[in-house]
Formats: sequence, C-alpha cells, structure tokens
Amino acid sequence: MTADAPATVKCLVWDLDDTLWSGTLLEGDDPRPAEATLHTLRALDERGVLHAVASRGDHATATAHLARLGLAELFTAVEIGWGAKSASVRRVAEALGIGVDSLAFVDNDPVERAEVAAAHPRVRCYEPEAVPSFLSLPEFRPRHLTEESRRRREMYRAELGRKRAEETYEGAPGEFLASLRLELTVREATEADFARAHELTVRTHQLNTTGRTYDLAELRQLSRSPHHRVTVAGLEDVHGSYGTVGLVVTENEADRTVLRLLLLSCRVMSRGIGPALIGHVVRQALAEGRRPQAEFVPTDVNRAMLVNLRFAGFRPPGDATRPTPGEPLLLEFPADAPPPAVPGHVRLLTPTGGPDE
Repeated sequence: MTADAPATVKCLVWDLDDTLWSGTLLEGDDPRPAEATLHTLRALDERGVLHAVASRGDHATATAHLARLGLAELFTAVEIGWGAKSASVRRVAEALGIGVDSLAFVDNDPVERAEVAAAHPRVRCYEPEAVPSFLSLPEFRPRHLTEESRRRREMYRAELGRKRAEETYEGAPGEFLASLRLELTVREATEADFARAHELTVRTHQLNTTGRTYDLAELRQLSRSPHHRVTVAGLEDVHGSYGTVGLVVTENEADRTVLRLLLLSCRVMSRGIGPALIGHVVRQALAEGRRPQAEFVPTDVNRAMLVNLRFAGFRPPGDATRPTPGEPLLLEFPADAPPPAVPGHVRLLTPTGGPDE
C-alpha cells in the first residue's frame, strides 16, 4: 500500500431505517434492503470486512427484523438505542477490539453523519447513495483475500463469545483457560498460507522475536530452502477458530537449529501459546539431533517474547541479561535441560494428526 492509499476499512457500521433498508420500522413498515445493498453486504463480508449496527430504535424490535430478513448473522456487533451515534460507534470499536479509525459509517441523516465525524474525525462517513460504489473503493479492498479473511466474521463472533464467557466465569484464570480446551496445530506453511503469514509479519510488533517482515516472494524462497523451515500455527477452542495465529521461521545447520523469527497474533496473548510453540521448536530440533538456539532482537515493545523464550528454557550468553535495543542476541537452550513440556491447558497437534509428545 502506498503512503497515499487510504487505510482499509475493517468494519462498516450501518444505520438501519432508510439506510440499510427503506422505511421506518417503528412506524409499522415492513422495510426491506435494496438488492444493491444486499449484494454489497455479502460481497464485503466475503472480503473480510465486518458489519455492525449503530442505529436509533428499539433493540428487540430491530434485531427481530434483522433475523426475519436472514441478515442477523452478518452483523458482528449491534448497538441500537436512543443515545448519540458517536457513542454507539465507539462501543462497536471497543467490542471488536479494533481502532475507531478503521471503521466506516453509513447513515441517511447528514446531522448524524456530522455528529459522528465531529466525535471521530478519522471515521469515514457515507450517505446510503454511496453504498453501491463501496465495492470499487480502495478502502474496501483488502490487499490480500485469503480463506481466513472470508472467515473473519465467524472468528470475531467466536471471540465475542469468549469474552462473554470469560467475564462471567467464576473460577480461577487457569481454570478458565482449561475450560477452553485449546488445540494448537502446527504445520509447514504452503502457498495458501503465505498471504496470512506476510500479514502477520507486517502487523505483529509486540509478540515478535526479531521484528523481521517477509513478503510473499521471501516466504516462498524460505519454504523451498533446504536449510529453512517455515511453520504456521492455527488455534481453536470450544468457541471456534482463532485462525492462523503464529509464524515460525527456523534455519537448520549441521549441528544446530536457529529460531530466526517467532511471532504470535496479539489476540492470543493471554492464552499461553508462546511456550507451547517454542517448546515444539525445541523438541523438533532435539529430535533431529540439533542444538536449539533462538535469535532475539529487542525493540521498544517486544520484551514479552524474551520472557516467553526464557520461560521455555532459553538462556542468554554470559552476562547479556539486559539486551541492547536493535542488537541481535543469540540465546542457547542448555544441553543438559529436559525438553519443555506442552502446557497442560493446550493440546498441541502435529501434521501426523496426533499430539506433540
């Protein structure tokens, strides 16, 4: 994306009356969306753009009408009431865990659009007449269309279910993690994974051991190299799939395996996935007769990944306990240390279909 290209819209927030549909629900109408609106809704959903509602009216009446129209499942967050639209838009962003600046808002009332724009200057506001043009606008065209982007709505709805379950869980945090029945699947990346892997490298800074980014050509080259292995990790639990949440790049030499990059989506920061994935790399290296090492490049935000590496058993050489920002540090896994075990709340699956021992 060039410097002048608009940022991609992650979620389109809809008013309902005379916007999503023609007519006013509380006036006794049976309003229906135009065919062009329905086409836009479904096409954007296929591209991974989420839909939400910020509208005035009675919540129960409006959601029941969305269900009658067969549209309820298309909307990931629904804010219907009598307060300011700008507050509803803010709550949508908070519920989805995305920035307000990644939202767009469509409403037939220019006063409502102006109110949202005044409160959130970076929210892009449109009138309903613009809806048919959305499919051709660059802000509604993600750079890479992957199978994961097509399932984005499903994954966000699952995440909302997790949040509700965690908020109401009455046991200890460790017990909640166990209740999720997490399954982490690791496998070597294929062509279908490269777009998501590239996306992870450019979007993941906090949970990234070296801060490196790889484009599609570089990922293909690494995956074909006899000296490298590119691994992706997918996560599921009782609520559904998180999608591809991890990327590992290792370099194999005669007597050692060097972890050159490990990153995790911030969405799984609290799930204890880092030690599980690092442990898999260590066990794989040891099984192949190689000494595990891990490269770490400290940045302003990635100290959590050093903690994960240390927790898994890696140790810095000598007195290098305070790494210098930007300076690579090569950590060693002690020769006399036992392989790290898989965390008890995670079931780790390998390409063979069985658990990682």
